[in-house]
Amino acid sequence: MVPTKRAIVDAILAKHDAATAGRKFNAVLATASINDAIEYHALFKIVQTEKQAADPDFQPLNIACVFSPPAEGNKDVQQIQENLPQEKVDNEQEPDKKKDALKAIIADYNAQYGANHGIGEFDRYYQDVQKRIKDQQYPNADLPHAQKIDITLVVDMLLTGFDSKFLNTLYVDKNLKYHGLIQAFSRTNRVLNDTKPYGNILDFRQQQDAVDTAIGLFSGQTGKPAKEIWLVEPAAEVIRKYEAAVAGMAGFMQNKNLICEPEQVYNLKGDNARIEFVNRFKEVQRLKTQLDQYTDLAPDQRAHIEATLPKDQLLSFRSTYLETAQRLKAQQDKHDKAGGETDPEIQRLDFEFVLFASALIDYDYIMALITRYASQTPGKQKLSREQLIGLIQSDAKFIDERDDIADYIDTLEAGKGLDEQAIRDGFERFKADKHARQLAAIADQHNLPATALQAFVDAILRRMIFDGEQLSDLMAPLELGWKARTQAELALMEDLIPLLHKLAQGREISGLGAYEQ
Repeated sequence: MVPTKRAIVDAILAKHDAATAGRKFNAVLATASINDAIEYHALFKIVQTEKQAADPDFQPLNIACVFSPPAEGNKDVQQIQENLPQEKVDNEQEPDKKKDALKAIIADYNAQYGANHGIGEFDRYYQDVQKRIKDQQYPNADLPHAQKIDITLVVDMLLTGFDSKFLNTLYVDKNLKYHGLIQAFSRTNRVLNDTKPYGNILDFRQQQDAVDTAIGLFSGQTGKPAKEIWLVEPAAEVIRKYEAAVAGMAGFMQNKNLICEPEQVYNLKGDNARIEFVNRFKEVQRLKTQLDQYTDLAPDQRAHIEATLPKDQLLSFRSTYLETAQRLKAQQDKHDKAGGETDPEIQRLDFEFVLFASALIDYDYIMALITRYASQTPGKQKLSREQLIGLIQSDAKFIDERDDIADYIDTLEAGKGLDEQAIRDGFERFKADKHARQLAAIADQHNLPATALQAFVDAILRRMIFDGEQLSDLMAPLELGWKARTQAELALMEDLIPLLHKLAQGREISGLGAYEQ
């Protein structure tokens, strides 16, 4: 029995974050007809409005919908519909209603994304939808989540001939078979990295027999090996591997005479031991990421996963992993730039930082959490100071700012009732003060006036260009000889470059590379 559309919408909203790795990826909902797509579009608006009213923390999904309009003699639309059999048939019934519904859907889309599309130029709208689906590849820091699409409702469109590596989930509420089934399922199967080793299919039509038949036909056989190639392992098998990986990490720590606790990682002796920890924990996280994307785990399975490595401990291990991996990567980068010999084991390390970054936990989310923390009555916080800092330190996106954010949280008092803008402004002031103190310390260490060094750094960041002549001007008052001045410049830049990179926030400073050799 096929669930009601309301039940399907509820299920999708409950499962979407898990299926898409915390909205790192996006999805398509394949519907059986244009009328179904229209009904789903209206339902998502209603249900999400209800959820927002009931829970202020609910973050609605961005929903788009695309189907072809009635052709009405338009040659371009007629050509499009040659490959859209269901839409072509649907548009022959009550075409005016379909047209009005599509106009309203496009108007919603325009309001949501600040666009200006019309049904008369349908292809422009269709191309924009495809672009926004592919825009999922960009981090929210570069392109806000509000400009992307979480789920696109379709009938025939986008189920064939469309590829996006960041599309990982297909929700199915239509009957598919043979070639059409394989093509539709393949939309999600463009492997990206360890955060997307495969795609997810959530079928609300219970089409297992059709899936088995199609897989057999298109792999040339109907036996077990074909299914093993096409279908992922059952969750129970991945849980077994996860347990083994966690146990292997514990055994490794025990062999080093250490308890398997996050803080004990810092007591590992030598790069070889740190390398082994990095590789072992990366496998633990890879399997955990895979398990997080199973949407049908039973309660006892979820409890078993949590018992294997509790969430707080997992986050702490992630933090120690990031610090250890960052340290090893810095050694690798330093040797690469110097042209020297790097430890072969460090060279072979694959630092998959993307495994440790959540799309949902971005800068805006963290600022909102800090605001909530600062507004809560002491002793009644849902999220403690330690948990908040641990969340930040366990996410790779905050590698460059993790210390600043953690230090800022330490300055806040619970119950102050600051709003989010005050928290953001306070953080910017805190960072500016902290960096000014760091710069003053560097200036003092190198016998330079703090104001002169600050002006030198401000000029670099304003133009994003490093000027060697300005460095010479900065050092001129020291009245050093050529050789001594060169050594003094190199010593200054060695201390200054890490702060410059931090202040540049990922942007490239032209000309700085000469001092990073």
